[in-house]
Amino acid sequence: MSELILHHYPQSPFAEKARLLLGFKGLSWRSVFISPVMPKPNLIALTGGYRKTPVLQVGADIYCDTALIARRLEQEKSTPALFPQGLELVTQSFAAWADSLVFSHAVALVFQPESLAVKFAKVPPQMLEVLVADRAKLFSGGTAARVQLDLAKHQWPTIISRIDQQLQHQAGDFLFGEPSIADFALAHPLWFLKGSSVTAPWVDAYPAVATWLNRVLSFGHGTASEMSAEQALEVARNATPAALPDEQFEDLNGFKPGQQVSICATDYGTDLVAGELLFAGHEELILRRTDERGGAVHVHFPRLGFRIQRDKNICKQR
Repeated sequence: MSELILHHYPQSPFAEKARLLLGFKGLSWRSVFISPVMPKPNLIALTGGYRKTPVLQVGADIYCDTALIARRLEQEKSTPALFPQGLELVTQSFAAWADSLVFSHAVALVFQPESLAVKFAKVPPQMLEVLVADRAKLFSGGTAARVQLDLAKHQWPTIISRIDQQLQHQAGDFLFGEPSIADFALAHPLWFLKGSSVTAPWVDAYPAVATWLNRVLSFGHGTASEMSAEQALEVARNATPAALPDEQFEDLNGFKPGQQVSICATDYGTDLVAGELLFAGHEELILRRTDERGGAVHVHFPRLGFRIQRDKNICKQR
């Protein structure tokens, strides 16, 4: 069985979500560090254009977006479960809300001038300018609108107090009693806020939230060992992609297996990935592409939050 390889960088909130998922599952994995900003040539050799962090590699199969990475880890090790029976809809719906609304507010709060001055006090101003410019580009062209700082400050007390209320009254130690994908989706934006002394009090002021967050973070990151980007590319070149899922191909827009298409995120980071459409299931899309450095790979995307297009330019135009 191929090793789990996570392409990530330490400060990424969504990478922290993936690392906590690996810890919750008690899995061993290889760690490949990538740049926080473009260009990312070694990562793009595997994904074909998808630039968001993190990316999970299993041999010659490349998994984009933590929503799909969570499903892949569930396949790797079914217990403890991320999607408890009878709570599949509510936990995943909550996770989508946390990954979008809570995360977008956390970004606005962390990237305010006062917070940046503390968080990046030792970073040269030129490097900080590169980071801010890269994030502005990342959030352009998609459906996700950046939350303005004054609105984030205005709405944050409502968001966090509602969470605190549920945690006070919830039976069990987690959002829906037992641990689920919902806990990890909410934990990473709050972990991001805790990384700045300016924004940490907006989490710590809510005792039930602070206690719950420490509980989730205590799952840790599993057992990681470093791997170089070149080693990861070599793994992909020498591996054969896994068999396609045993599920009927289904696409209501008329796309068929074998078509040359482009797939891109719809919210932000809308860089396209072009290749041969192999599979469209209820949850997952699979594209086959070839790269001289990464070889023949299957790139996996979740259906929700991504689109398939015949026109390779349309992802950027939307």
